[in-house]
Amino acid sequence: MTNDLASSPDKRIRRGSRAALIALAAVTATGTAGCRHDVTAPQVAGWSMVDQSQRHPIIVSQEPQTMQVQVAAASRGLTPRQRAEVLEFADRSRASDAGNSRLIIQAPGGSANEIAAMHAVGEIRQILGDMGFAESSIAVEAYHAESRSNAPVRVSYMRYVAEAPVCGYWPTNLANQRDNGNYPNFGCANQRNLAVMVANPADLIGPRTESDRPSERRDVVWNNYTKGKPTGAEKGEDEKVKIAK
Repeated sequence: MTNDLASSPDKRIRRGSRAALIALAAVTATGTAGCRHDVTAPQVAGWSMVDQSQRHPIIVSQEPQTMQVQVAAASRGLTPRQRAEVLEFADRSRASDAGNSRLIIQAPGGSANEIAAMHAVGEIRQILGDMGFAESSIAVEAYHAESRSNAPVRVSYMRYVAEAPVCGYWPTNLANQRDNGNYPNFGCANQRNLAVMVANPADLIGPRTESDRPSERRDVVWNNYTKGKPTGAEKGEDEKVKIAK
C-alpha cells in the first residue's frame, strides 16, 4: 500500500504531461491547417504579378557588322574615299558597341592582291590607332582567297541588336475581367518602344566600359595640394563677389 500511494502522484503527473502534449499538438495542427496553402497550385507568381519586363522581354543579341574594302593589286594603300569609309565605320562601331567587342580585320591570303591588301591593313590599323582604339581592341586575321584575284579586306565587329516583343495579344474581354488585374498585353507597347528607340542595345545588358579620365585639372589640383597652395581655381576681379560697404 505504501508503494502504491507513493507512486500515485507520479502517475497523475505523467498523465497530466501527456494531456498537455496532446493539447499542444492539437493547437499546433489547428494553426498550421489555418495557414496551409493548396499544394496543387503552382508555387510561382501568376502572369498578373510579373513585371512587364519579364512578361514582354526585350531580346538582345549580337550580329556581325561588316564592311569590305576593295583593294587593287597595283595599289599601295587606301584611297581618300576608302579612308573616309573606314572612319565612318569605326565611328558607328564605337557608337553602337561602346567598346564591348573588338574590331576584326581580315586580310586575304594567297590572292593576287595579297601584298596590296597588307598595305591596306596597315593603313586601317593606323587610322584606328589615331582614333583612340587600343591595340587590344583590334585583331588581324587571314582568310583563304587563292582562287580570287581581287579579294577584299574585311573589317567587322559584333553589333548589339534589340528584338522588340510582339504586341496585340488580347485573349479575353477586359469588360469581363472583374479582378481588374494586369491584362496580358499590359506594358508591351512600352517595351516595344524602348527596344526601337534605344541608341545602344548593349545598355540593356550592363553598364558601358569606362573611358580614360581627363587628368589635366586633377594633376594641377594635386600639385597645388602637395606644395601647400590653394587647390581652387583662381578668379579674376570681375568674377569675385563684391559686397558694398
